[in-house]
Amino acid sequence: MFRFSRLILLLTAAMGLFPAGDVLAATLTGAPPIVIGHRGASGYRPEHTLAAYELAIDMGADFIEPDLVPTKDGVLIARHENAIAIVNPTTGAITEATTNVAELPQFANRKTTKIIDGVSITGWFTEDFTLAELKTLRAKERIPQIRPQNTAFDGLFEIPTLQEVIDLAKRKSAETGRTIGIYPETKHPSYFDAIGLSMEEPLVATLKANGYSGKNAPVFIQSFEVGNLIDLSTKTDLPLVQLLNATGRPYDFVVSGDSRTYADLATPAGLAKIAEYAQGVGTNKNLLIPRDSTSKLLAPTALVANAHAANLLVHAWTFRNEDTFLPLDFKGNPAGEYEIFFSLGIDGLFSDNPDTAFAVRNRVAGNPAQSVPEPNLLLGLVFLPLAALLRRRQISL
Repeated sequence: MFRFSRLILLLTAAMGLFPAGDVLAATLTGAPPIVIGHRGASGYRPEHTLAAYELAIDMGADFIEPDLVPTKDGVLIARHENAIAIVNPTTGAITEATTNVAELPQFANRKTTKIIDGVSITGWFTEDFTLAELKTLRAKERIPQIRPQNTAFDGLFEIPTLQEVIDLAKRKSAETGRTIGIYPETKHPSYFDAIGLSMEEPLVATLKANGYSGKNAPVFIQSFEVGNLIDLSTKTDLPLVQLLNATGRPYDFVVSGDSRTYADLATPAGLAKIAEYAQGVGTNKNLLIPRDSTSKLLAPTALVANAHAANLLVHAWTFRNEDTFLPLDFKGNPAGEYEIFFSLGIDGLFSDNPDTAFAVRNRVAGNPAQSVPEPNLLLGLVFLPLAALLRRRQISL
């Protein structure tokens, strides 16, 4: 009788988190899902700039996400890729740029061609510049054809270091009275290991120097590769997240000859192996709800339930407001896409538009008037998940 009463109390608490009228699966911890500012509020400012990160925080993001690459002198900086301007090797036309480096004659001789994770890229790369040189560059909108409004900010912002991102998170935490987490990603770790610029050691050292430690710290470290996360699990006790793409396989598997794909890692057996070194998975949202050839959503998969059964958090990526990125079902209605994914019981999501994510999260999975929860409470890895308790009681809802 005591156990049944305790279960009823837990169910009542869960109903408070997930309001009546919305059919929502429970998150792993029973807490509302987190909102992660994807490269900052990159729907509104050039990505990976302090301005984008600060705007994401002001819009309600619980975490901000810096993708990390090293400089020539080994400093970790926030860029989506180490290629900071890419050109067509035949025509010389710029095909993508996150900085103005291609416009500066003093760096014209730095243009080169490299093989990055098996792909030939011609352009300019962070590892060929010192931090001092990179600080003379200015950020640009990466996808101006989709976000022309963001080009108004081209040339205004520097490339930030990891330390500057941490300093911002701590300053905003003090100003807002809520803990702002950071969610760094190690980019191309096998490539950087091969050229003598390993990222694991400086990353762990920087986080430790800033007081981040333990599974409940407001930090997640993520990677598309497996080996560097396993290596990190021996160097830090901070939460680790294995990224899962909808296609392909981790590049370190390609290098080592391991034939497993991301699809293999997303199976129950693969998730059990991930749980040996990580605390969560960051999934391409198409692994959770696939799309057909017209981009219409199909039935959800069992990935969220399977990951939760392995005691892994599930963070989905990437949510954007533009119709270019939305499924056919929700053109012109980005809030609808958020709602259906929140209904799966995901533990968080990455968004270029944190204000939209925050508003929908609070409406369907929390109190519409509430302030953003503390990230260390949302991690909740020390608490027994409601879903796991229900499974052990063999109760079907």
